[in-house]
Amino acid sequence: MKRRNATVAVVGAGDFIGGEIAKKFAAEGFTVFVGRRQGEKLGPLIKEIEAAGGTVFGRALDARKEDEMVKFISDADAHAPLEVCVFNIGANVNFPIVETTERVFRKVWEMACYSGFLAGREAARAMLARGKGNIFFTGATASLRGGNGFAAFASAKFGLRAVAQSMARELGPKNIHVAHLIIDSSVDTEWVRQLITSREGPQAMENLDPNRLMRPAAVAEAYWSLYQQPRDAWTFEHEIRPFGEKW
Repeated sequence: MKRRNATVAVVGAGDFIGGEIAKKFAAEGFTVFVGRRQGEKLGPLIKEIEAAGGTVFGRALDARKEDEMVKFISDADAHAPLEVCVFNIGANVNFPIVETTERVFRKVWEMACYSGFLAGREAARAMLARGKGNIFFTGATASLRGGNGFAAFASAKFGLRAVAQSMARELGPKNIHVAHLIIDSSVDTEWVRQLITSREGPQAMENLDPNRLMRPAAVAEAYWSLYQQPRDAWTFEHEIRPFGEKW
């Protein structure tokens, strides 16, 4: 493993997509700072990265709180120059509009949009000082179109996309690559598997089409490819989906 004097901060380092992103960049020699609200759940990810020879630091992080986000990005940048910041908080919920409470709508917006603004702003502050960097945001199908029961989630993801696009236009000329990754598919996570089982019955997973779900590791590879792009051919918006996905 070639060690790099560079740090990757993963905001929303869950057990699937965020964890795979962290593992991919750690395997490429980056120091990785991972944060999630339930910091005690980072233990297995940290152990796996360290066992593979990587360097990783875990933090409990409520990304909706400005002071916590400022400290998280500052700590990451202090260890080694912040090269990449990945914002990967989902907040996917589904409620009929008349059952969408004010609390649900506001909380989803805080998690999926407002905290993305905080992460992007703090990363930009660190990167502008050195005149380079990469800020990547995880989007979804809901970033482009609303759906039945997704008023809260889609509005937050629409907002995050607008934040990312505005940042890309502002920061691109300053040598900071801002990209928005649209995952137009269900991803193979425990939550998705439980959802499929609840909707389609206990036999659904046994008969699941292997092309139906996207592997979290494949998403991590998409982020790695964005990082490797030359600056004369940067992508802002990158859509990914399994080859069997109907769109």
